[in-house]
Amino acid sequence: MSRSAKLFVVSGPSGVGKGTLVSCLREKRPNLGLTVSATTRSPREGEQDGISYHFLSEEAFEHLVQTGGFYEWAEVHGHRYGTLTSEVEKLLAQGKSVVLEIDVQGGLQVRRMNPDAILVFIEPPSLEVLETRLRGRGTEDEKTIQMRLANAKREMEFADTYDVRIVNDSLDDALCKLEAVFDTYESDEGSRKNVRN
Repeated sequence: MSRSAKLFVVSGPSGVGKGTLVSCLREKRPNLGLTVSATTRSPREGEQDGISYHFLSEEAFEHLVQTGGFYEWAEVHGHRYGTLTSEVEKLLAQGKSVVLEIDVQGGLQVRRMNPDAILVFIEPPSLEVLETRLRGRGTEDEKTIQMRLANAKREMEFADTYDVRIVNDSLDDALCKLEAVFDTYESDEGSRKNVRN
């Protein structure tokens, strides 16, 4: 079965485990293209510029916004994040499917720019489970946790606009479902119009 390069978006609330799922997927699919997002926030401990994110000043980010340098960008939790147009186009031109791990705002922006993009929403079993996961990370203060939970409720309202919804109750199960989504859409038979999970 031949495969074609496709653009995938993986979104979901902060703390839902989408980053872990995408990392596991990349281990199984080393040829999968993953862009490095740009952000105006400061690096967290252990994060490296150009690997974790492209850490940009507000001025540098705004310049790229004005010159069409982003495939999508959004303000999230008080900081701006964006996907560099050059990175997406380079990977697709190499015949690699691309996965963008971005927030809902960015996902809907990608849909407007590229109607053939496949949008996958990762959701928690419940908001209570999500809160437990956020607190378990130990990386945010109470104010930030409350802001992320409020944002999660808003993001969940857009889940039905995505092509596929996957509940991350068990990492292994969610990963199997995510792999199946990629298999289906990359096949010649797969199209966004006729495949639903």
